[in-house]
Amino acid sequence: MAIIITDECINCDACISECPNNAIYEPGEEWSYADETALSGTITLPSNGSEIDADEENEPISDEFYFIVPDKCTECKGFHDEPQCASVCPVDCCVPDENFEETDDQLLSKKAWLHGE
Repeated sequence: MAIIITDECINCDACISECPNNAIYEPGEEWSYADETALSGTITLPSNGSEIDADEENEPISDEFYFIVPDKCTECKGFHDEPQCASVCPVDCCVPDENFEETDDQLLSKKAWLHGE
């Protein structure tokens, strides 16, 4: 499953540089699938099969605290043994997102999709 940042986030910035998928954004920041990934142009989302523009800027998921884009989160599978955001968070607000449950194989497939492997 993806990781979510709860409203207990203190916006300390510790997690953002740890994410190998550039899935974490500052409060109020627009985001795109193309940000720091191999994705560009029209892509098909592995989560639901819909086609979107990877370069399109999307509305922020949160205006109050850091947020994680679920379709870009792989729980650091293929990079690290554990989610790095959770390991560096001083207030333990990076937790599993029960709305986005995925197997290890799905997470590794998403990693390959994001990075063109």
